[in-house]
Amino acid sequence: MIIRYLHTEIIKQLTDNHKVVVVFGARQVGKTTLIKQIIEKISLKTLHINADQTRYHEVLSSRDLNKMQSLIGDNELLFIDEAQNIPNIGINLKILHDEMPELKIIVSGSSSFELANRIKEPLTGRTVTFHLYPLALLELKNEMTAFELKDKLKEFLVFGTYPGVYTLNTTTKKIKHLVELISSYLYRDVLQLSNIKHSDKIYRLLKLLAYQIGSEVSIHELAKQLGMSHETVNSYIDLLEQGFIIHRLSAYSRNLRKEVSKRDKIYFTDTGIRNALINNFNTLTNRTDVGALWENFLFIERQKKMEYHAVHGQPFFWRLYSGAELDYIEERDGKLFGYEFKWGGRKKNPPKSWLDNYDSTFEIINKENYFDFII
Repeated sequence: MIIRYLHTEIIKQLTDNHKVVVVFGARQVGKTTLIKQIIEKISLKTLHINADQTRYHEVLSSRDLNKMQSLIGDNELLFIDEAQNIPNIGINLKILHDEMPELKIIVSGSSSFELANRIKEPLTGRTVTFHLYPLALLELKNEMTAFELKDKLKEFLVFGTYPGVYTLNTTTKKIKHLVELISSYLYRDVLQLSNIKHSDKIYRLLKLLAYQIGSEVSIHELAKQLGMSHETVNSYIDLLEQGFIIHRLSAYSRNLRKEVSKRDKIYFTDTGIRNALINNFNTLTNRTDVGALWENFLFIERQKKMEYHAVHGQPFFWRLYSGAELDYIEERDGKLFGYEFKWGGRKKNPPKSWLDNYDSTFEIINKENYFDFII
């Protein structure tokens, strides 16, 4: 059983603070498993409600304290799984928080756009939130040696790090699980909770984005290929990002006229999901997109590290119309840190225009030094 990085911090919040603990994350990243581990650890009498089951919805959306107390009984901890499915969940959690101060509450959600909207105003100042990703290498380093982790790097690039995939021991089983994820779980909440009319176009959009990881994305071209408006494509990308499927990376600009600033890059939360969308599970020696996969992998593992370690910084990429570019930069404490991601061993000097215009650092991240960057 892999101990997730958030395990200790969530226990601390549950035991030391009187706040509703909210755990966000995509379907199948291990939210329920993590919370069950925590429940077992703190040994409180717990009521576990799976909000995918509608039988609980009437009581937990009733605003009737007596009804909710009758449901909860003498339990000390209330765990609501996939809480975004319950209407008016925010105001009802506020009632429980305020009227039953001895009750510990933890809720999970796989749709930040839905659950966050429903709890934000009613529970202002009453929540502490966490984002759970697929397995992070900084979690797996406790399970294996540095040599073993590096030995599995090529596997991570192809199959990703979803818990259910990681624990399977054959390529066939891993592929089957990833295909099931994209067909049954991946954007289920996006479709159910946002009233999207063109579900087939969500899949086509994801597939187009999967072919463009590491590249700047043109909303105009996507809209043209999908036969949709710019506004609709943008709104779908927003929903997919809030559903923890993709991440958008904006260009850094200080309004220099030579800087590209209007297009974003799109990365996937998991490289295995990305490869499943384009049905390409070839080994790295038999594919042409290794550089893009490496960039996606480093980007998302870096985001996991920053979030789990509470490193406050804003990520960007940088490019000039002349072609000078950096794959990734971070702005932290008023300072700029520039990075170039290289799968091969080629050395590269920092762009002169970057050094001339910004007081910043520059580092190449490759197979030899990536541990420091993401772990």
